[in-house]
Amino acid sequence: MNWLTCITCLFLALSTQAVAQNGNSEWPKADYQVVPLPSRITLLQKADFVLNAQTLIVVGSDNVDMQRNGRFLQQYIEEETGLRLSLSSKVEKGRSIVLRLNQKMVEPEGYRMTVDKRGVTIEGMTPQGVFYGIQTLRKSLVLPDKGQETVAVVLPAAEITDAPRFSYRGMHLDVARHFFSLDFVKQYIDMMVLHNMNTFHWHLTDDQGWRMEIKRYPKLAEIGGWRNYTTLGRNSDIDDGTRYGGYYTQQEMKEIVQYAKERFITVIPEIDMPGHMLGALTAYPELGCTGGPYEVEGHWGVFDDILCAGKEETFRFVEGVLEEVMDIFPSEYIHIGGDEAPRTRWEKCPLCQERIRKEHLTAKGNQSPEARLQGYFTKRVEAFVQSKGRKLIGWDELLDSDVNPSATIMSWRGVDGGLVASEKGHDVIMSPTSHCYFNFYLVKDYEWGEPYAFAEVIPIEKTYSFDPAPASLSEQAKKHILGAQGNLWSEYIHYNSEAEYQVLPRMGALSEVQWMQPSQKDFKAWVERERRLTLLYNRKGWAFAKHAFKK
Repeated sequence: MNWLTCITCLFLALSTQAVAQNGNSEWPKADYQVVPLPSRITLLQKADFVLNAQTLIVVGSDNVDMQRNGRFLQQYIEEETGLRLSLSSKVEKGRSIVLRLNQKMVEPEGYRMTVDKRGVTIEGMTPQGVFYGIQTLRKSLVLPDKGQETVAVVLPAAEITDAPRFSYRGMHLDVARHFFSLDFVKQYIDMMVLHNMNTFHWHLTDDQGWRMEIKRYPKLAEIGGWRNYTTLGRNSDIDDGTRYGGYYTQQEMKEIVQYAKERFITVIPEIDMPGHMLGALTAYPELGCTGGPYEVEGHWGVFDDILCAGKEETFRFVEGVLEEVMDIFPSEYIHIGGDEAPRTRWEKCPLCQERIRKEHLTAKGNQSPEARLQGYFTKRVEAFVQSKGRKLIGWDELLDSDVNPSATIMSWRGVDGGLVASEKGHDVIMSPTSHCYFNFYLVKDYEWGEPYAFAEVIPIEKTYSFDPAPASLSEQAKKHILGAQGNLWSEYIHYNSEAEYQVLPRMGALSEVQWMQPSQKDFKAWVERERRLTLLYNRKGWAFAKHAFKK
C-alpha cells in the first residue's frame, strides 16, 4: 500500500467517524420503507452508521448457508452502491455488518436488524431468517441517483424486527404452453427472492407439451414435448404452422432445484393428472381410453382425452413418472393438478366402468360414479406419494370427488373452495383467479397498449386487498391456510419480457399479502414504496407495468 492510499483511507475513516457522530452528511440515506414492509421499524435517537468501502461483512458462523448469505450481501451491496465490501471473520466496531444466528429467536423465518454507529447486525434463528434481513437491507440501499459514484451511504440508527405472516409464499410459472429457458427460470427465482417468496410452483406438463425428461419413458419429452402448430389469438382457426417445443433434462431441473435452494426457495413440480395429459397420450397412446391416435394440442382449453383410470398400466406409468420426479425434486409437496378432467371418456370406457363396479363407486350426493373414480385415482396416487415420505397437492377440483383430508388443496376457482376445504381440515393454499392470476389484464382500458392476455381484469388494488385467511374463518380453519400464491399461465406469453410485465409490479402487491398482517397493509403507502422498488426492476432490465399505479 503506497502513501497516497494510506492518506486516502485515513481521511475516509476520519470523515466517516465525524458523520457517525454528528449525523450530518450529503451522502445518500438508506430507506427502510421497503416492500414487503417489515413488521416493526423503530428509529433510534442515536448516531447513524456510515456504509463505505472500508465496511466489512462479518459472518459469525461457519455454516455453509450463512457463508453464502455473506457472499449474497456482498453482491447486492455492490450492485446497488458500487461498493465492493470485503468478507471477514472479525468484527471491527464502526465498520462491520455482522450476520449471525441467534437460537433465542422464535420465528424460523424472522430476523432482527440493528443499526447504530458501531455497525449493522442482522440475526435470525435460521440462515433463512438472516437472508430475509439481508433482503431488507438490500432494498433499503436502492438509491434514486445510481450512476453517480457512491462514496458512502448513511444508514439511520434503527431496530427492525420482522417475520412473515404465512409459511407458504409462492409464485407459479407455466412452461408447458410456452417454454422458458433455464436462464429465465433462474431470473424468475431471483424476482421471487426480491419479494421474500419461498416457493416456486413449476407447471411442467400439459396438453400443449411435456417439458421434463423422464428416462423410463423417453418419448414423453421426445414426442410429447413438441406440437405441430400454435393457434393465433384466442383459439382462432388460424395457426402459425410452426413446430414448437422443448424440455428440461433431469440435470437441468436439478440445477434449478439447487439454484433455488441456495436462495431458500423450494421448487414444487406439477405433473397434471388425470387430465391435461395429451402430451403424454401422444407419446404413449395406450394410456388413454380410446387408444388414440392423439396429438399434442396447439389450441388452448380443456380436452376430453385423459388418462384411463381403468388400466393398471396407467398407474404403473404414473408411479414410474413420479419416482423420477421425486428423485429430482426433494420438496415435501408434489403437485398432481387434478383440475379440468372431463369424465366423458370414462363414461363410455369399459375398463373404467369395470373399475367403478369393482370398487363399488356408486353416485354419492352430487358426485357421479365417474367423479368418485377420480377420487379413487387421486387416493391411489396419494398413497404412492405418501409411501415416499411426501405430501400431495392438487387444485380445488379434488373437492368434487371424495379425496382424503390429508390432500392439500390449492384454491383457484375463487376463494370459497379453499374456505370450505380449510373448515374440513385440508391444508390450503389460496390462489384464486379473482386476485392472483397474473396472466389476466391489469387495467380496464386494455384494448390499446397492453400485451395480449386473458380477457379478465385484476386491478392491482384488488390483488393488494386480498386476505387469504379472512376473519370469517374459524380459528381452527385459519391454521390450515398455509399461504397464498400468484399464478402465471403462459398461453399468450411468448417472450421473457411479457412474463416480466405480467408479474411486475403485481409480485410486489402479493408479497405484502403473503408477508404482512392485514392491519399493517396500506395501499397508498405501498404504492410509494413500490415506486422505489421499480428502480431496482429498471436496473435489472426487467419489464414492468409502469401504468399500474395510475387510476
